[in-house]
Formats: sequence, structure tokens, C-alpha cells
Amino acid sequence: GRIMRKVGTILGGEGTMNHAKYVVVLTKGDKNVKNASSKNPGTVARAVEEQLRQTMEQNGVGYAPVVLTSSETRLGRDEVWKYLKLAAAR
Repeated sequence: GRIMRKVGTILGGEGTMNHAKYVVVLTKGDKNVKNASSKNPGTVARAVEEQLRQTMEQNGVGYAPVVLTSSETRLGRDEVWKYLKLAAAR
């Protein structure tokens, strides 16, 4: 989805979304953007993204989807709900 591309290349991909055992949710996505809004909802620092990917691979969750969220701009809200619904359906 659109939100996951903001974090960078999707770690899993569309085909793995239904099989995710883990979903990494990054909060406070609006804090790295001055005057965050729905048109400019948020971002992740490149160093944070790289450290996250490295840590995920070291812990065997390298293909887990990553969702950047912000309660201020509602960034990632729909993606989080998608994964919650998938988990509830199991």
C-alpha cells in the first residue's frame, strides 16, 4: 500500500500480506515532518529504517510488513485495520 512505500521498499510484498506473523508498527510518523498534514503525513529517518531492517533480519522477521502511523495525520490507520481484521479472521 501507499503507506508502506513511505517507509521504503515493502519488506514482504502484496503476496505475503495475508501470511504475516508479525506486523511492525512505527508510531509518531508525523514527528519527522514540519507542519504534518494529510498531504504531508509523515516519514521515517533513513537511519531508523536501516536499523529496523537489520534488526528484523537478525531476528527472523525480515519479511514482516512495516506500517508507519500517526494519530495526528491518520497515517497508517487503514493498513493497521487491515492487519487487525486479517488476524481476527483466523
